[in-house]
Amino acid sequence: MAGRFAQRPTRTTVRGGHAGVPARGAPGIPRQAAEPARVRRWTPQGPLDLALVLGPLRRGPADPTFRATPDGSVWRASRTPAGPGTLRVRAYGGEVLGEAWGPGAQWLLDGLPELLGAADDPEAFVPRHRLVALARHRRPGLRLTRTGLVLESLIPSVLEQKVTTEEAYRAWRLLVRRFGEPAPGPAGTSERPMWVMPAPRTWALIPSWEWHRAGVDDKRAATVLRAVRVAARLEQAVEMPADEAQARLEVVPGIGPWTSAEVVQRSHGAADAVTVGDLHLPRIVGWALAGDRDADDAVMLRLLEPYAGQRHRAARLILLSGQVPARRTPKMPRVDIGLL
Repeated sequence: MAGRFAQRPTRTTVRGGHAGVPARGAPGIPRQAAEPARVRRWTPQGPLDLALVLGPLRRGPADPTFRATPDGSVWRASRTPAGPGTLRVRAYGGEVLGEAWGPGAQWLLDGLPELLGAADDPEAFVPRHRLVALARHRRPGLRLTRTGLVLESLIPSVLEQKVTTEEAYRAWRLLVRRFGEPAPGPAGTSERPMWVMPAPRTWALIPSWEWHRAGVDDKRAATVLRAVRVAARLEQAVEMPADEAQARLEVVPGIGPWTSAEVVQRSHGAADAVTVGDLHLPRIVGWALAGDRDADDAVMLRLLEPYAGQRHRAARLILLSGQVPARRTPKMPRVDIGLL
């Protein structure tokens, strides 16, 4: 953990992109592999906190495509344009070591610097509030990741629409394990194997009852199906500016500003993409910056105006600060439609 004090993760800081490293003794990944790994070393400019940079890519503590291991490594299983691949990243001595396996190994290593925030410019951010300044001071290794992959972030974001995070994480976990493929390299043969998410055609062929068993309603399932039918066009959006990419995504029925922002924050490293339409974020931002626990999207955007061009980074720092208003209403009930 970067900073002078290692803060205890909370539900809010986890949402802000905090991926904690498990304690020693937790299940790891064996080093043996049937094929040798491709290797790349890279030296970042300035401090780098792997758990903060890559944390937003994890969809729940049991995400089959993401794992942090006790040795400080972060593992990702991705479906790249070159095919499935597994990437292991570890930082030590001011240097980052990347190891990759599978057909997509070279693609993953080529994109390693941008994945770890090389295209981001944290110095462009100027704190305007004491809480934000303190959060930034405690998290000097925060950089915004850029994966260069759209569908990888789009499908789990669709699954998160208007349901609890637990329901969305469960659906992602079940569908990836059921229809994905084992991750290349040692990650796919470990005690808890990792998985690569299904290919677009595989998503399109998932039977309706499997969506139902995973707890995904017809509306979200239909949105995923519409998206994978134009997967190639959506992946081309990584070459566009973030706002144009959002516009292309929102052409697909069922994808709105909330979903498109969640995608470009990861695929593009978009520093200014604000998640509007969220149930909790406006109240968290309103409470942290103005003591307003009933803030809506309009109030949130007004409070974030001083951070124009960097509003997503400001919102992440607010989430990482852990400053949230006390709950006054019951938690959203979880409804498992797979049991109906």
